[in-house]
Amino acid sequence: MNFRKELKERMLVGEGAMGTLLYSNGIDQCYEELNCTNPDQIESIHRAYLEAGADILQSNTYGANFNKLKRYGLEDEVSRINRQGVILAKKAAKGKAYVFGTIGAQRSIRKSDLSMEEIKRGFREQLYSLLMENPDGILLETFYDLEELETVLQIVKNETGLPIIANVSMHELGNLQNGIHLNEAFQKLEQLGADVVGVNCRLGPHHMIRALEEVSLPKQASIAIYPNASLPDYVDGRLVYKAVPEYFGSSALELREQGAAIIGGCCGTTPLHIQAVKHAIGSLAPVKEKFTKSREIEVIEVNDRELELPLYEKAKTERTILVELDPPKKLGIESFMTGAEVLKKAGVDSITLADNSLASPRISNDALANLLKNQLNINPMVHITCRDRNLIGLQSHLMGLQTVGLNEILIITGDPSKIGDFPGATSVYDLSSFDLISMVKQFNEGLSYSGQSLGQRANFKIAAAFNPNVKYLDKAVLRMEKKIACGAQSFLTQPIYSVEQIEEVYEATKHLETPIFIGIMPLTSTRNAEFIHNEIPGIKLPDNVRRAMALAGDDPVKSRIEGVNIARELVDAAREKFKGIYLITPFLRYEMTAELTKYIRKVDSKQTSEVAVHE
Repeated sequence: MNFRKELKERMLVGEGAMGTLLYSNGIDQCYEELNCTNPDQIESIHRAYLEAGADILQSNTYGANFNKLKRYGLEDEVSRINRQGVILAKKAAKGKAYVFGTIGAQRSIRKSDLSMEEIKRGFREQLYSLLMENPDGILLETFYDLEELETVLQIVKNETGLPIIANVSMHELGNLQNGIHLNEAFQKLEQLGADVVGVNCRLGPHHMIRALEEVSLPKQASIAIYPNASLPDYVDGRLVYKAVPEYFGSSALELREQGAAIIGGCCGTTPLHIQAVKHAIGSLAPVKEKFTKSREIEVIEVNDRELELPLYEKAKTERTILVELDPPKKLGIESFMTGAEVLKKAGVDSITLADNSLASPRISNDALANLLKNQLNINPMVHITCRDRNLIGLQSHLMGLQTVGLNEILIITGDPSKIGDFPGATSVYDLSSFDLISMVKQFNEGLSYSGQSLGQRANFKIAAAFNPNVKYLDKAVLRMEKKIACGAQSFLTQPIYSVEQIEEVYEATKHLETPIFIGIMPLTSTRNAEFIHNEIPGIKLPDNVRRAMALAGDDPVKSRIEGVNIARELVDAAREKFKGIYLITPFLRYEMTAELTKYIRKVDSKQTSEVAVHE
C-alpha cells in the first residue's frame, strides 16, 4: 500500500473516537495507559472501526506525552505506552488499513503553562517512541495553537519521511485561536511539508462544512476532516453527544464537495458513524476543484428587553413579550443598539441579554444592560450562568447588578466551555442553578450566601430556564417545581418547534401558577433547520417544518418568509395557552423578532376590540 498515491486516487476513511467508547463503558482514567493494562479492549475498538470501513487507524496515544502522563504518575511510561499503542493498532489492522502514530497538542488555553522548550522535549520523546514501531505515518491532531503545531511539524519533517497529517482545531467558525483564518493555516502547514492538512474536534459536521466553504484546495496536500458527532450536552455531570450516524454519513458527501479527501470522526463518534461515512463515499475520488466562497463577516448577536411591572407579575394577567438579543462578540455596539431600539418600538416588554451564550466571550451583558436602561429606557433582563464565576465572583456580580438597578435576571447553568471559543477554559460550576436561585432569594432577604448581612435587601426578580425538549417531560416539570421551591418566579423555555409540543407543555404545567414564557426562535434557512435538528442536543424539528424550510431552498428571502410563517403558527398556539412569549433573535436578525412582536400586538389588539364590541 502506498498512502500518498492512494490518497490521490480515492477517498479514505479515518477512525472514530476512542475515548467516547471507553467513556461510555464507564472508564474514567488515563485512556492511553490502557494500551498496557487492558490491551484487548483497545485492540477490539480498533478492530470495530476497521470492520466499519476505516482505512486509517490511529494509535491510542493522543495524550501519551510526558507532561500529560505526569498527571497520572506515568511520566516514566512514555515509551512503553506509545510503542504498545502502535503495536495494538497494527495487530487490529492486519495489513488492511494504514496505521498512524497519533500525537495530540500539549498546550491549553494558557500558553504560560508550558514553554515551547518543554513542549518540544515532550514531543520528541513521544515521536521517537512511536517511530520505533514503524507506523505508516504520523497524525498530529487537536492543535488550537498554530505556533505549537508549526513547531512540532518541523520536528517530524526533520526526523522522518513518513506521511504526516496535521490537524488544527477551530475556536470560532473558520478561525484558529490566534485569529488566523483556516485557509491561511492550511497554506502554512502545507508549506512546512504536511502531506495532509485538516481539522478535528469541537465542531460537528455542519460547522466543518461551513468552514471549508471558505478554504481553497491546497496545491499539493490533501484535506482531512474529523468532526465531532455534534455539539455536546451536559447531562448529570457528563458530556453527552447527539449520535446520528445517518446525518454524519450524508454530511460526508458535503465535506467531500468542499475538498475533504480523508473523513474520520472525533468526540462522540462511534463505528456506526464511520460505517455511515464509508457507505456514503464508497470508492469516490477526492474532488480536483471546488468553488470557494469569499470570507464572510461574522454576524454579531445581541440580547435586550424592557418592562414596567416585574415580568413575572405582568405575565400573570396580560400579554408579556420578551425578546433575546445576544451581545456582540466584538467591540462595537451600533447594530446591537439599533436592534434594541427597533424591538422597543415594535412593542417588546423586555430585552434579555445572554451571559456569553454557547460559552463564547461577548461584551458583558451587564454593561450593555446599563446602556439599554440609561439610553433607551429599556429595563433589561440579565442572564447569569454558573459556568464563568466562582462563588466569590457570583456574589460580587449580584451586588453590582443590585447597585445599578438591574434587577430582572435569568439564572441558568450555562453551556460547558468545551463547546465554546475557548474549550480549554475552565468551567467553574461552584454552584448549580438551584443553588444560585437559592442564593439570589437569600439576597432578597438581605443575607449573603454565607448568611452574613448585606446591609439591605436586594430586589431581584428571578427567572429560571425550562427545557421541554426532553424524553420525559414530567421529570423536567419536577425540576421546575424544585426551582420554584428555591425561589424561581418565572420560566423561559428553550425553543419549541411544534404546536403539539406547546400543548404538551401546557398540559404538564397548568397546575403551576408561576408564569412560563414559551421560547420561539425563527428559522433562517434549511441549513439552519438541519443544524438545529441534527446537532443541537435535545431539539428535534417536525418533518413538516424541515420540509417547509427545504422548499425555500437557498433563497434568503423565501427562507426568511417561511421561517417567520412557521414562527407565527407557533406564536398562535402559544398565545392560546400562555401569557408569556419569549422570542429568540437568530443571528442578530432583529427584524424577524420585531415582525413577530408586531404580529402578536396586532392580534391581541384585534381580539380585545372584538371582545369590547360584544360586551
